[in-house]
Amino acid sequence: QVQLVESGGGLVQPGGSLRLSCAASGSLSSLAVMGWYRQAPGKQRELVARFSWPAWDGNTNYADSVKGRFTISRDTTNNTLYLQMNSLKPEDTAVYYCNVELFGPGNSYWGQGTQVTVSS
Repeated sequence: QVQLVESGGGLVQPGGSLRLSCAASGSLSSLAVMGWYRQAPGKQRELVARFSWPAWDGNTNYADSVKGRFTISRDTTNNTLYLQMNSLKPEDTAVYYCNVELFGPGNSYWGQGTQVTVSS
């Protein structure tokens, strides 16, 4: 089992920045993928950014809408995943979810989500 706890969401003005954190705990010895997704009201959940074993930082995918503005990273010393979000736009408003996948079927875990609202 894996537990994920997100933090760092909030209200920010357009053009501002936020950093989301996701603290992971539990059975993390077979990590395959770590990523961030978001879901805006009335829309489907979509990928924001993710990276995968074995290259991790060398194997990163971003949604086109966030390229150049968002950066995914992780701290392996404390099993924390980050999403640095710069130049935020109103269309970035959504609930952001942390996701972790382990090797093997049915091993996908989600955090509880953190709200990000970009508004003046």
